Amino acid sequence: MVTTSAPGASPRKEKGAVHPAPPAPRHLAGDGTPAGAAPQGVCTAHASPGDPVVTAAEPEFARQFGLSAAEIRGHRLLDLLQSRVPNRLREQFTALSEGRRRRFTERVTGRNGNGRVFSAEVTGTAVRSPSGEIVGLAVVFRPVADARRPEGAGGAGESTGPVLSALDAQVLEGVAGGESTVQLASRLYLSRQGIEYRVGQMLRRFDAPNRPALVARAHALGMFAAGQWPPRVLPERVR
Repeated sequence: MVTTSAPGASPRKEKGAVHPAPPAPRHLAGDGTPAGAAPQGVCTAHASPGDPVVTAAEPEFARQFGLSAAEIRGHRLLDLLQSRVPNRLREQFTALSEGRRRRFTERVTGRNGNGRVFSAEVTGTAVRSPSGEIVGLAVVFRPVADARRPEGAGGAGESTGPVLSALDAQVLEGVAGGESTVQLASRLYLSRQGIEYRVGQMLRRFDAPNRPALVARAHALGMFAAGQWPPRVLPERVR
């Protein structure tokens, strides 16, 4: 005999019947994303311990700096990323490499392929061999918005003082670091005349008679991060 049930009626449980298990709950990470799922924009790189040099990186990590995954290998992380607190990032990587820390998270800045400054959060973790030896560092990179300098902002709320283009900021940093016109031209892929033109513009803008006076004026106006070497123009002073 064939039995039927009305639509919407609850099915009767039959002895020995196998029913599919309900889906497992998705546990959420601390930021609300499903565990195991990478939030948008998050990417990773691997580096050697000590003075960390990139040994491998996801393409998205390399693109943050205008490079390919192959081109970014061999670059020092401390050349790509800077902490707003002088030497703090170096100290974090050193502690990680020496086993004094298991991980750290730090707010950093960097420059993309066009020289524009961006902000990010990096989390470093030591990678150990089965014997416990630290054999590498894993870096998780998360771009973040800079609340102090919203994209396109230009009104109240920003710090007062001169704001430079990304290229002029790099030229000023080089001058403050003692680089010659030839050295700057080689590093920034500009002609010597291009470097002299930009330096001349800044001399007039800062009302400085020569390069040492330009650097002194820039320091007096708070253009540089305090106590950092090589000199770095503050991100909020770069457009």
